[in-house]
Amino acid sequence: MPRHSSLVFVFIFAFLFLTFLAALTFPTFGSAQTDSDRPFSRFGIAIKASLLGAGLEAATPLTARSDLRAGFNIFSYDHTFKEDGVAYAGQLRFRSVEAHYDWFPFHGRFHLSPGVLLYNGNQITANSSVPAGNTFTLNNTTYVSDPSDPISGTGKLEFVKAGPMFTVGWGSLLPHHRHFSFPFELGVIYTGAPRTAINMGGSACDSTGQNCLDITSNSAFQSNVQAEQNKLNKDMSAFKFYPVISAGFGVNF
Repeated sequence: MPRHSSLVFVFIFAFLFLTFLAALTFPTFGSAQTDSDRPFSRFGIAIKASLLGAGLEAATPLTARSDLRAGFNIFSYDHTFKEDGVAYAGQLRFRSVEAHYDWFPFHGRFHLSPGVLLYNGNQITANSSVPAGNTFTLNNTTYVSDPSDPISGTGKLEFVKAGPMFTVGWGSLLPHHRHFSFPFELGVIYTGAPRTAINMGGSACDSTGQNCLDITSNSAFQSNVQAEQNKLNKDMSAFKFYPVISAGFGVNF
């Protein structure tokens, strides 16, 4: 799906989400609303761990059967590895903000939660290098890193900046007659297919170590870089949804 189509999809979902929220909130049929269920009459906060990272979230009631919940997540991880003669120093950075409408259809702990990932700053970046005189492979072509101008580069994998999500869960941040809760939920986020960008600099020689050229002006080398990038994007084109599993501990007041 093209990037502009993904954004249109997000905006349509956001509109439907707000319509759904309004329809369920005003009024809630068959539910007697107490003072503790009135909009913004109470607040709950929680810490959680999920596939989006460590998070903090807050919730407030909207009706006897629904809550409004929002939070943010953060996670960082660094890893070095080597592949096809290229050394990589990778950084995983998860940064996200989410909002949910928690609907409790049976007056119990079970809830359905349409939501929006308002900000998706999740990305993977890497710095690459090939030691002088070492061989490496790019798009099935073997090169030698020029001893006088070794190969280096950067790479990035990122997602669309916002997307719809849907989860089901057990537990509320605002349980009645209790001040503590242990919420758990699972679901999916539409993130669109991740996209990669590869940039490389330096000089490369042929497999015999001869005919060294600056790769920025070497059309054959740049073509292989583009081919490698296209291959990565194609391999990841099917991964348009990201799973959500989270568990937390909350307190309300």
